[in-house]
Amino acid sequence: MRSSDPVPTAGPSPVRLIIGGMTCAACAARVERRLNRLDGVVASVNYATEKATIQADGVPVAELIQQVERAGYTAEPYTPHAPVEQGDSDERLVRMLGRRMVVAVALAMPLTDLSLAMAFLPSWRFPGWEWLLIALTLPMVAWCAWPFHRTAFRAARHGTTSMDTLISTGIIAATCWSVYTIVVPSGGEPTGSGLWALLTSPSGALYLDVAGGVTAFALMGRFLEAKARRSSGAVLRRLAELGAKDVSVLRADGNEYRISVADLRAGDLFVVRPGERIAADGRVESGNGTVDTSAMTGEPMPLEVAEGDMVTGATVNLSGRLVVRASRVGADTQLAALVRLVEHAQADKAAVQRLADRICGWFVPVVFALSALTLAVWLALGGETHQAVTAALSVLIIACPCALGLAIPTALQVASGTGAQLGVFIKSHQAMESARAIDTVVLDKTGTLTQGRMSVVDVVSVDGVEPCDVLRYAGAVEDASEHAIAVAVAARARTVLGDLPPVSEFTALAGLGAAGTVEGMRVLIGSARLFGREGIAIPESLDQVRGQWEGEGRTAVFVAVGGSTLGAFALSDTLKPSAAGAVARLHALGLRTLLLTGDNAATARAVAAQVGITEVIAEVLPADKAAVIARLQGDGHRVAMVGDGVNDAPALARADLGLAVVEGTDVAQTAADLILVRDDLDVVPTAIRLARSTLATIRGNLIWAFGYNIAALPLAATGLLNPLIAGAAMALSSLFVVSNSLRLRRFAPAPVIGDAFMDVPDADDETDMEHMDGMDRAVPVPDAEPLRQTR
Repeated sequence: MRSSDPVPTAGPSPVRLIIGGMTCAACAARVERRLNRLDGVVASVNYATEKATIQADGVPVAELIQQVERAGYTAEPYTPHAPVEQGDSDERLVRMLGRRMVVAVALAMPLTDLSLAMAFLPSWRFPGWEWLLIALTLPMVAWCAWPFHRTAFRAARHGTTSMDTLISTGIIAATCWSVYTIVVPSGGEPTGSGLWALLTSPSGALYLDVAGGVTAFALMGRFLEAKARRSSGAVLRRLAELGAKDVSVLRADGNEYRISVADLRAGDLFVVRPGERIAADGRVESGNGTVDTSAMTGEPMPLEVAEGDMVTGATVNLSGRLVVRASRVGADTQLAALVRLVEHAQADKAAVQRLADRICGWFVPVVFALSALTLAVWLALGGETHQAVTAALSVLIIACPCALGLAIPTALQVASGTGAQLGVFIKSHQAMESARAIDTVVLDKTGTLTQGRMSVVDVVSVDGVEPCDVLRYAGAVEDASEHAIAVAVAARARTVLGDLPPVSEFTALAGLGAAGTVEGMRVLIGSARLFGREGIAIPESLDQVRGQWEGEGRTAVFVAVGGSTLGAFALSDTLKPSAAGAVARLHALGLRTLLLTGDNAATARAVAAQVGITEVIAEVLPADKAAVIARLQGDGHRVAMVGDGVNDAPALARADLGLAVVEGTDVAQTAADLILVRDDLDVVPTAIRLARSTLATIRGNLIWAFGYNIAALPLAATGLLNPLIAGAAMALSSLFVVSNSLRLRRFAPAPVIGDAFMDVPDADDETDMEHMDGMDRAVPVPDAEPLRQTR
């Protein structure tokens, strides 16, 4: 079974193990093969999250752990607290690798300069110069490279190899043979004369700079990889932090007791005061108030709740005291379900393995076999032992992935710098690999296409009343409230009128509206339900406008002064100015767009029409967004998801490419592969094009790095690869990788021509070229309607 194969979900719940000690995708495959040898076991191992998901029919967990340990790795059962514990472990790993990398780079730079100077300029050599090189090398070989040695030794104990085996062997071989040639000179004579005599001189057989360079470059790659892994696990920790830590439980004696949320049980009554997070999913038994559900749903409009309404854990009570009866607690809550969805999505995405790790499965054994064959052939043909050992070790040394260590990190660093200037933060190589095949872009509505906050988009009044008067009375009352609607009305009133009159006798009517006295007149603001309860008639003209607004997905709020209805407001979440243009550019790239939201269908269709999206999936629960992405993938599409809320996190993780907007939640940003740093949706198509270009660069670097090794191996085997040639070849190979990566600095977003976005194709991107002729034009965004009266 491959890592990409899904794990069946039928039958008993799967066993989850945290696997330690894996350093590449080959390690994950090795653990997976070992587990799948057991009867009744179907396992999938995720290298990115270091977890194994196992369907074990009657096999004890202890035996599963034992099998993992026999493969040379550690294992422990996964618990709900594992994300936090793993986060601490990831943080320690990043710090450890960072310290070793800094020391290795600091020592490798003078070591390389001094080695080249002593090799090419023999007249500069001074007594003891070789021992100075050794003094610079030993800290790198012994301390900096220790993680590679430890992993290689553990793999050797279990009869396996990995890329760490090759790195460790090459470093040790280069160092030991260099020390040997210093302590025991060969006494051989150079062949030929001139430059060739210098290149083939046995006295120059020092590979110390090679050992130092491989250590530094390999640590750089491993450090960046550890940082990416830490980020991939952070989303689970952020989700876990959203939940309440303790809760006030209401006991039968009528008293409240503060307990840990872990001790809350289904059926318990708990109290939620304004400003507190709701501890669990449940039903409101008494009280009413306003709940901010944006953390879970992404929608900006707070939810008015009263007795009998359902509430969700991790949401925030904004106003009113609520007594809630818990119905789902702990692992049964919607928040826990989101955590599981993100974990599952990350496991599925791990099927995109690094090219270098795939190749190392055959590359490492081939190199060792070629080295042994070189030694045997030289001795069989009567060659000197010194020459035979030098040639055999040269094969190992030249195969060390020096340029390979630079291939991915340098491209990502340059792309990250370029992306930062353009408003895109790139988090991982997997994002690059995923972006090239994207054919469908799914966009969230609230906070992504829209501003994510309510604003007044229309004001109407009855005949004989100026809209500004309606705005003045309403603004004065709402200025005393912190409700989302009140903030929007007060902001519009201050923008239009400036200062507002004072309000007295202010009363917040939870779930309905607000009231107060302005300039001696009693003012009531709220929903049609509030006006019906108070017996205040709504004129037919305003009622017709309300029907029109609600059909467009807007919220209607009425204003009464002195018992008579004078006007109404329409509130809506307005589009971002860049939304329509960004969608047009995505169409120009030949990408299909789809709007996915939990909002009502009328609002979703209205927003989609304004930005030029024809496919809409609305009224989707947070847990179902990832299922929509999975269904699209099941139909053969490669999907990118653009979102901003906690409810988008599973979909962002499940998608082939996740993009989170900068103003979104930390959870969404952590789950995504790319972060859109600017609050400008034009960076979405720019991010996809940059990701495609970066992947093309990485592939070119990897091809060159492996190609260089393959071409150099025959030279090493025939004894023609003197350390000077090896050093020069490695330097040129690394220079090519770096210069190829620097080409990404010239990447530029597509220029805007009039109201159309002209997409300039990349040289390596055939998809852009194919869709140049089908470029769509930007859809203009309608301005908000002015203040007006009904007729």
